[in-house]
Amino acid sequence: MDAPSFDGLLLVVALGFAAPFLLGLAPRLRLPSVVLEIVAGIVVGPSVLGWVEIDQTIEVVSLVGLAFVLFLAGVEIEFDHLKGRVLRLAAGGWVLSFGIALVVGFGLSGAGLVETPVLVAIILCATSLGVIVPVLKDAGEISSPFGQLMVAAASIADFGAIILLSLFFSGEGGIGSTLVLLGLLSLLGVVVYVTLRGAGRSQRIRQDLLRLQDTTAQIRVRGAIVLMVGFAAVAEAFGLEAILGAFAAGAIISLVDRDEQMLHPAFRRKLESVGFGVFIPVFFVASGIRFDLNALLDDPANLAMVPIFLAALVVVRALPALLYRSLVGARRTVAGGLFQSTSLPFIVAATAIGLELGLLDAAESSALIAAGLLSVLAFPVAGLGVLTGGRRVPQPSPA
Repeated sequence: MDAPSFDGLLLVVALGFAAPFLLGLAPRLRLPSVVLEIVAGIVVGPSVLGWVEIDQTIEVVSLVGLAFVLFLAGVEIEFDHLKGRVLRLAAGGWVLSFGIALVVGFGLSGAGLVETPVLVAIILCATSLGVIVPVLKDAGEISSPFGQLMVAAASIADFGAIILLSLFFSGEGGIGSTLVLLGLLSLLGVVVYVTLRGAGRSQRIRQDLLRLQDTTAQIRVRGAIVLMVGFAAVAEAFGLEAILGAFAAGAIISLVDRDEQMLHPAFRRKLESVGFGVFIPVFFVASGIRFDLNALLDDPANLAMVPIFLAALVVVRALPALLYRSLVGARRTVAGGLFQSTSLPFIVAATAIGLELGLLDAAESSALIAAGLLSVLAFPVAGLGVLTGGRRVPQPSPA
């Protein structure tokens, strides 16, 4: 690995700026910027132009970006939606989804397409909450029973996939000791949550935070970063995945800030500014740089895995949506199946872990990421078309 420098990082952050900027010039092109960021990384990386490789500087910033992806996913969890019939349907659908994923994973293993069927099953049963929430907001469905069901289902899918990834592919003493470590991490989370709630009732602490929150101290944002890095470090110390700790920290923020106003009206927007404005684009562009296009194209059999994995996403995540029909009707059931089949950030994170542990080869990883890219390109738009019956959805007014 090269010595630390800003040369490669300059190109990476420039691409992170250019992707959403160019998409903003073509507002009718409903393409998530994350797709363009990964594709741009592939183009400038060793697989195509060879302009940049991952050095220590990019590696560190990208690692923080990965933590931010999961941290903000935790912040997005709507715990108020996780109750009653919505919770039962969402949880039941995800349990069914993982069961189907295991069948699909072992089927792919039997066909000689994957090496670690359980890991592939875990990757397939996640949903990209950060992609479908803006789509639901644009369609005016985020507060409807259907929107609440989708948010609950995606939240459970993200949380469940991360837990399973940590359970089966983290820890050094087997599943039993990993469960103990997960329990200890959960206990720490409860202690931190109770402490934060208690501190919020202290008039002196509240006044101090109020005085510092909009100064150069940005004290609430700094506290959130301490929480994210702290839980990621504790998870690593326990032998668990750091992304689990980052996700848990985000969930604690969501629980403490249930009304999104108690801490500070602009608090979440500030966190998103730090994450999406600085670190997360570097993670996705760097993921494109790491993408081994040659491994995917060298053998037609490797390229054929992309549509297979894409179909597997639909089978694993869309079929369980049939459970929702009694609550939301047939049209929204189809739309929900398409929304649930959308996945990319967790695929990128999990395949990176799989490569590091030697559980996936470069061709499998590249094919899974390519399938995730296609899912983000196709399924949200298709789901929105089914949801609206082909009607034009009004564009949201600028803030």
